[in-house]
Amino acid sequence: MQLLNCCVLIPTYNNAGTLREVLEGVLEQTSNIIVVNDGATDGTSEILASYPQLVSVHLVKNKGKGNALQIGFKEAIRLGYKFAITIDSDGQHFPGDIPIFLDALENGSTKNALYIGARNMNQADVPGKSSFGNKFSNFWFRFETGKWLTDTQCGYRLYPLKEISQLKLVTPKFEFEIEVIVKAAWNGTLVENVPVRISYNEENRVSHFRTVPDFARISVLNTWFVIVAIFYIKPRDFFRKIKKKGIKRFLQENVLKHGDPPKKKALSIALGIFLGIAPFWGFQTLLVFTLAVFLKLNKAIAFTFSNISIPPMIPFIIYASVQLGMLITGEDISFSMETLSQNFEMFKHLKTYIIGSLVLATLAAILFGSISYIALAHKAKRKISADNG
Repeated sequence: MQLLNCCVLIPTYNNAGTLREVLEGVLEQTSNIIVVNDGATDGTSEILASYPQLVSVHLVKNKGKGNALQIGFKEAIRLGYKFAITIDSDGQHFPGDIPIFLDALENGSTKNALYIGARNMNQADVPGKSSFGNKFSNFWFRFETGKWLTDTQCGYRLYPLKEISQLKLVTPKFEFEIEVIVKAAWNGTLVENVPVRISYNEENRVSHFRTVPDFARISVLNTWFVIVAIFYIKPRDFFRKIKKKGIKRFLQENVLKHGDPPKKKALSIALGIFLGIAPFWGFQTLLVFTLAVFLKLNKAIAFTFSNISIPPMIPFIIYASVQLGMLITGEDISFSMETLSQNFEMFKHLKTYIIGSLVLATLAAILFGSISYIALAHKAKRKISADNG
């Protein structure tokens, strides 16, 4: 703890029945302890008064766990700490697991890391609502950040204080613990799990998580994060990669030489081409990333090829779509590239355009997907032959 300049931060609210036991357990590991009393109305203040060696922050009014954590982070930074391990005061965490976080930090590839305890959610005493909520949270965290974790809701964590202090964090209650890990991941912090033990002994444990309102707040937050991820974060990261590597290197490393098999790459290309041509303008980015995640395809490849509908190509795509639509429906439309550029003639015959566009998108997806598969499969076979030769 001293070497890494780390403290233990304990937010607490009306957990007098378990607080003393938690404090005694943490004191066996370190005396670098900050407790934030979040306006408790039980015997919390009296218990903390019997531990003068600890730093105690007393809030007049209860405002939520997120608010208490942010105040605790600021106090830790003021005292000169660089890292803070947060542990709940309801007795579900084992203070003896603190060294697990320290080992992960000391032996990790970077100090800009946020470690989250990974509980065994299959053990018998884990409530069903906790297991479901964790799976729900894990899914959306993966969608929002591209990172797969086995536990995103555990409050037993190690935070890098400098990096966390640079984030704009606004939620005051339980949803804060989702907000902070998503924004940290977006900002370049490594977010990883470490295994910890868990106890759901209900005898003295008091949980302040309100299933309906708190789950609703988390759902609203995740909805907003999905929108931000689709329309800002994922395109931002995509173009950052291109800028950093250059187009040629990006295509070689992220598309052509990516570890995915030829079939997955070809299907990703086909998906991108289809959505780039189909009449989903305004929703293409949303659909590309959503379908790529659900179909387990390569998001970078799908997004790259969805940009076939860049502005210079749009008139040609619309023209080809209307011509194909007329061929299918038998409708005779006086239509040319000149009338398209002048008054968007296709809007007078929207049905024909939509039918032609969907058919064109399907044919182009099949064509480009097939050609890509043949070329990528051939390239893969040549590579295998060269490696064996």
